[in-house]
Amino acid sequence: MAQLSLHSPVGDLTVTEEEGKIISLDWGWVPSEWQRTTPLLERAVDQLNRYFDGEIGDFDLPLDPPGTEFQKKVWAEMLKIPAGKTKSYGDIAKILGSAAQPVGTACGANPIPIIIPCHRILAAGGKMGGYSGDGGLDTKIALLRLENALPNEQQSLDI
Repeated sequence: MAQLSLHSPVGDLTVTEEEGKIISLDWGWVPSEWQRTTPLLERAVDQLNRYFDGEIGDFDLPLDPPGTEFQKKVWAEMLKIPAGKTKSYGDIAKILGSAAQPVGTACGANPIPIIIPCHRILAAGGKMGGYSGDGGLDTKIALLRLENALPNEQQSLDI
């Protein structure tokens, strides 16, 4: 398992690779003795930096998030939402033949936030819902603002 940390506008982040796939993105900086560079981690850090610079909206990385089959289905649907767009928990639930609450639970369990864009999932009526990443809703709003995807009534929120 290899890890590499980076500074970002939403805080320090650490990307973890295992067997040639990204398995997690966590808030925080791991000690330098735990960090190891690999071509995939360098590519992930480059894409994250380009995302935060507004150069790309979506990622092209091999992912293998650990989770249940249902969680993986929810995360696969999230990956289909392009930058600048949002869906509701209910939208995803309808696609999967589920209810909104388990979709929300799966969103909160997403081990690769930002790259698997759980921030693009909103509650009914365009309300923010929750965000389990560091900084909570402030981080979700910052990511949606970066993508110009905030619902109109949210555009004036300061973070």
